[in-house]
Amino acid sequence: MRELSADLPEIPVSDLPLNNLREQYIGGQLSRKDFEGRIFQFILNNYKRFHLFNHDRDAFTDYLGWLYPRLSRAIDAYKEVGSSFDAYIGSIVRWSYKEYRSRATDHRITERACWETRATEDVATGECTPAYLADESFRPVKNPRQVLILLLKSYSFVSDDFIARVSPAIGVSPDKLVSMINKLHELREEREEEIRNLQDKLDCQYYRCVAYQKQLESLPETAARREIMRGRLERAKTHYAAIKQRLAAINRDASNSQIAKVLDIPKGTVDSTLYAVKRKGGIYKQRT
Repeated sequence: MRELSADLPEIPVSDLPLNNLREQYIGGQLSRKDFEGRIFQFILNNYKRFHLFNHDRDAFTDYLGWLYPRLSRAIDAYKEVGSSFDAYIGSIVRWSYKEYRSRATDHRITERACWETRATEDVATGECTPAYLADESFRPVKNPRQVLILLLKSYSFVSDDFIARVSPAIGVSPDKLVSMINKLHELREEREEEIRNLQDKLDCQYYRCVAYQKQLESLPETAARREIMRGRLERAKTHYAAIKQRLAAINRDASNSQIAKVLDIPKGTVDSTLYAVKRKGGIYKQRT
């Protein structure tokens, strides 16, 4: 606001009708920047005449900050038929105010819906967190290589706590296991980045669905905007399902070749080990 005022001549903008301002602009006495700036300052200086925001100047100023980019398009759209330029700008201010309040309401509903949903998820996640006993550990296994390869196969699901407890059972130090898992992360960096990006998109789309549902529920049954919001919700759900399906199709397990590279053993050894586990009723699906 202050920058606009500093660039303008000393003539009080509030003393100049908007019609006269437009005539000066058309006559070349005002640049486009000065013309738009004078209109903006005129509206700001006479904010009480619009009876918006209960004469709250700060709230009105925030609204004008949102309105300012739209003023330029409104100026170009004005036709010298019917109402004066003063009345035309007054109508723009009042009608755009309804859109501004509607957007603000939607934003509050969206923000509240997302926070409530996130809070619920956080509580549920906290309730499902496993609590291990301090002395709980695995007994030594008969075939530590099988366990090691299975662990590396599902490396993205292995926690530090699990590593600490399984390490003595397979005779590999926790530091060594962490080093192997880090190596797999390096080998699968591009795939992991793809998974992270898809997961972010899925989360955003989920919250968008929640927000649209809340906005739809907040609208009266007779509101024409219900159909618009219902369409947005259906499209958001369709997009969410597509992203979820794409994410589910990505294999999060390390390939047999990658495991062989980390262990410095032939790929055939990894293949045969996992095949033996599968024959014993293991649930891991072999992927080469």
